[in-house]
Amino acid sequence: MKKFALAALGGTIAGAVLATQVAGPLLAQEAARKTSVYEQLDLFGDVFERIRAQYVEQVDERKLIEAAINGMLTSLDPHSGYLPPKDFDDMQVQTRGEFGGLGIEVTQEDGFVKVVSPIDGTPADEAGIEAGDFITHVNNESVLGLTLDQAVEMMRGPVGSEIVITVVRPGSEPFDVTIIRDTIKLTAVRSRIQGDTVVLRVTTFNDQTYTNLEAEWKKSVEELGGIENVNGVVLDLRNNPGGLLPQAIMVSDAFLDAGEIVSTRGRNPQDSDRFNATKGDITDGKPIVVLINGGSASASEIVAGALKDHRRAIVVGTKSFGKGSVQTVMPLKGNGAMRLTTSRYYTPSGRSIQTLGVAPDIVVAQPPRRPAATEEEQSAAARSRSEADLRGALGNDSMTEDERRQADEELKKAEEAAKLREEDYQLAYAIDILKGLSALGPND
Repeated sequence: MKKFALAALGGTIAGAVLATQVAGPLLAQEAARKTSVYEQLDLFGDVFERIRAQYVEQVDERKLIEAAINGMLTSLDPHSGYLPPKDFDDMQVQTRGEFGGLGIEVTQEDGFVKVVSPIDGTPADEAGIEAGDFITHVNNESVLGLTLDQAVEMMRGPVGSEIVITVVRPGSEPFDVTIIRDTIKLTAVRSRIQGDTVVLRVTTFNDQTYTNLEAEWKKSVEELGGIENVNGVVLDLRNNPGGLLPQAIMVSDAFLDAGEIVSTRGRNPQDSDRFNATKGDITDGKPIVVLINGGSASASEIVAGALKDHRRAIVVGTKSFGKGSVQTVMPLKGNGAMRLTTSRYYTPSGRSIQTLGVAPDIVVAQPPRRPAATEEEQSAAARSRSEADLRGALGNDSMTEDERRQADEELKKAEEAAKLREEDYQLAYAIDILKGLSALGPND
């Protein structure tokens, strides 16, 4: 740098000539670019005036401008768009955890609405809507050709009202689903005890997620009588459509002691950032299995990617959705807001998951639900016998009463695990992994 500076100072005249030769074309190019932009803006104004003056019906000028703005944003990518004042207010309510609707997170693909994931316990979930479903019609009206916001607006309505959506599921014929709209109250994190395992089900990343996670973890540990009785954690992120980036960072940090969680890189330096974990792991290093599937998107992928890259967790399930971009919501002077993609995010290994998703360490698909056992099958199971059932069988003289009771408890846990495989094979698989790690004991 010093040599370059000195050379420039030593050749003032030559430098001035060179600057003139280079700057001239650059200035001309910039002037031409500005002229082109102004010409396009003039074109927009001309079209707007012609529509307003000559369209067959009188137009709502505000709606016309909003549609133009939204068209400009949605042409960039599926996640950018204009939020009119009402939609902006709805979005703010939604991140606080309660809103009205069907309970599905959607995106747009090939002109149709694609379900990213249904939200647990919502009307859409109870109606059997699945991640990957395509919605082609709403109340017999096609959504083809509509923007995502327009399609979503068609699905909105008063709580208690009925809506019929036409669903196309890969491998099946189109079918109609009738859903009653309801108030969607999101419980960001729910916990359950399965044997000695704590299962933390994270359904969304809103303002409540980390607080809920911490509270549910503490409650579960107390229920098991102390952290020493916990053999591990299943972090269930299946069908979690994502949400707030800061919450994803806090949830990741809850299980990490150090290192990068996620980095964001944008076009401008101010849109790039790096987020690191702080000291402290709420589980004291207990083994973790993270469950993901095709409905795990955005913030869910940040958490799964961070824990996987740090080898803090085993990721089980199927490949995640693959949304690796960050949207910034920018209020627009009392006229709603715009949602603009401003950066991509990268896992600690420097990998972008945009369109690729997070690949599980162990691929485990969720098999279709088996039909309930027939009476004949139940009867056959009941008829199965063991040595203990035989008349006059010898007793076991090597077990105390306490040991016998412990054996009965272990058998009961094994039977519960077998039952869980019928209800949720992926979760049962995750719990079996933790049991296996627990059986091996701590590493020396």
